[in-house]
Amino acid sequence: MTRIIAGINMTIDGFCDHTAGIADEELHQHYTELLLNSGTLLYGRTTYQLMEGYWPALVERPSGDKSMDDFALAIDNIPKVVFSHTLERVEWRNTRLTRRDLEEEVLAIRQQPGKDTLVGSPSLIAALTELRLIDEFQLCIHPVIAGKGLPLFRHISDRMVLTLINTKTFGSGAVMHYYVPAAR
Repeated sequence: MTRIIAGINMTIDGFCDHTAGIADEELHQHYTELLLNSGTLLYGRTTYQLMEGYWPALVERPSGDKSMDDFALAIDNIPKVVFSHTLERVEWRNTRLTRRDLEEEVLAIRQQPGKDTLVGSPSLIAALTELRLIDEFQLCIHPVIAGKGLPLFRHISDRMVLTLINTKTFGSGAVMHYYVPAAR
């Protein structure tokens, strides 16, 4: 049985904005290791298109920045599942498109043996949180106040208590918070 892990970068004021964080060598190395130790990556359409528009090209034409190039290879190699009712097809290798019900698909994925399944889209993290299907939250809080953007938990209707199980502090001042739902 695989665990479902929500992993995302956020600002101190709770916004998910990939341009607001501090994407340095240390953070790229952290996420590369996470990808290498996971079995599947789940995306919604918006995040998928954002990532697909950047990382495969870096695999084809490496930047020379080892941490970014290693991350590009890791994210290119991991199997990806994209949830969308509007995309017609996906182009990124190791990617499959699903129109299946989110809960049904994730429950089926959870039953598979193997490594953890990562969720990397704000919309999917919020939806799976509402469905109580996240086994662990890995929230990387960057020392940035964005002032605006996409709040991760804006559509959560029920209170959920989490238990902090670990932290990891990066040289940039970003802190990874590892939480599990308190009821587990």
